Amino acid sequence: MDEIDEVPEGALVIFSAHGVSPEVFQRAQQKNLNVIDATCPLVMKVHSEVKRFAQEDLSIILVGHAGHDEVIGTMGELPGQIQLVSTVEQAEQVQVSDSDRVAITTQTTLSVDDARAILDVLRGRFPRLVSPSNDDICYATQNRQAAVKLIAQQSDLVLVLGSDNSSNSERLREVAEASGARAYLIDNVSEIQSDWLDGVDVVGITAGASAPEKLVQDVVACFKEMGVENFENFEAMTEKVAFALPSISFQEFEKSAANQPANH
Repeated sequence: MDEIDEVPEGALVIFSAHGVSPEVFQRAQQKNLNVIDATCPLVMKVHSEVKRFAQEDLSIILVGHAGHDEVIGTMGELPGQIQLVSTVEQAEQVQVSDSDRVAITTQTTLSVDDARAILDVLRGRFPRLVSPSNDDICYATQNRQAAVKLIAQQSDLVLVLGSDNSSNSERLREVAEASGARAYLIDNVSEIQSDWLDGVDVVGITAGASAPEKLVQDVVACFKEMGVENFENFEAMTEKVAFALPSISFQEFEKSAANQPANH
């Protein structure tokens, strides 16, 4: 379900890693919903930043993609007070009340290269631009983009496992193409088309941050069935970051889920 209005009164609801606005939390409370907030801590950090910037009376610019769930949730923290910038052209044109009092934050799943170009323009226009102490773009997103650049340079074709509504997955496809390889975004192994493999010697396989490992292994198994024998794992960086699970016990989850209607 995509909307709170679709959720039955008193049901169990999980807010995705993209995060939601305070209004959504309020509506969930009004419907007596049992909420598991699975918002990514890095997204929570962005929400906290915009609230802090507002308290400091700064004009706030959010770099991100219009309509993306994460952007909707972040802008919902301060309706009407955040300006969204998605392109270099918009960065060149955005207007603020005081050019010395401007703050910026970013969607966590952007292309690192695209975000850098936009940020360079904004920093040039607003020399006293306030930005977070650490990069807002998700470490997993950055690491995958760095890895896919190297993979694409050695591949004729790159397959990216991820949904077409996944921002970080689409960015991986774009980065692979910009690095010189043909690239396709696929949901699963069944979407691979045989003509993509014509004249291809090396295929790179990667996945969006939230794609299950099984999808990758299914693609690997598919190529093994085709007779491919040489496989190489590529690791650009070791990730050691760990986050705590949402604050609900397994027993609470089971109890809440058991009380839900069978079709939900």
